[in-house]
Amino acid sequence: MSIRVLVADDQAMVRGGFLMILGAEDDVEVVGEADDGEQAVAEAARLRPDVVIMDIQMPNLDGVEATRRILAEVDPAPRVLVVTTFDIDEYVYEALRAGASGFLLKNAPPEDLVRAIHVVAAGDALLSPSITRRVVEQFGRRVPRPAARPPGLDELTEREAEVLLLVARGLSNAEIAERLFVSAGTVKTHVARIFMKLGLRDRVQAVVLAYESGLVEPGQTEPQGT
Repeated sequence: MSIRVLVADDQAMVRGGFLMILGAEDDVEVVGEADDGEQAVAEAARLRPDVVIMDIQMPNLDGVEATRRILAEVDPAPRVLVVTTFDIDEYVYEALRAGASGFLLKNAPPEDLVRAIHVVAAGDALLSPSITRRVVEQFGRRVPRPAARPPGLDELTEREAEVLLLVARGLSNAEIAERLFVSAGTVKTHVARIFMKLGLRDRVQAVVLAYESGLVEPGQTEPQGT
């Protein structure tokens, strides 16, 4: 089955470039375009794409709020891939908080865009956890910590809480397995249960939650106990 993609960008030339790149892929189908955030929300609801390529800076409704609305209103929710530049990392952070599955630079090679579509369509996060952690550490310092623990944290087992902290530090499943002296398959099972209990889509959201809930402090090198 083809991966159905909606392209949202206010620059026609950029949209045309994405369409040209993705049009050459046998298993990717661009089902629609949007030139502002409001249209992106409407088209996502109408077309039910698997992936939305979302520009951040768009008129009427920016990509962050469009992402938030799409993930809240469209069922089943698509995966959102944010396209941006390094000089607006703060927007990237806000998009990750809104539920985006990762980001890609607009000047990335065409093959990177194709790979990104496949990665997020498969349910994975495009960002490596370590990159996400750097973004969250940089901007998470500005976010007030909640007075109460996020729902679901108290449902985690001691081992699951330990795995969550290691995910937040940017470790891969294989690295966590080595650290805890268990198999990678066991870690994968723990991660899946963590996502289910906390209502998370991917590792990106797990990193954000761990920092914003105070489980991990910015600059902390070792996880603290819950």
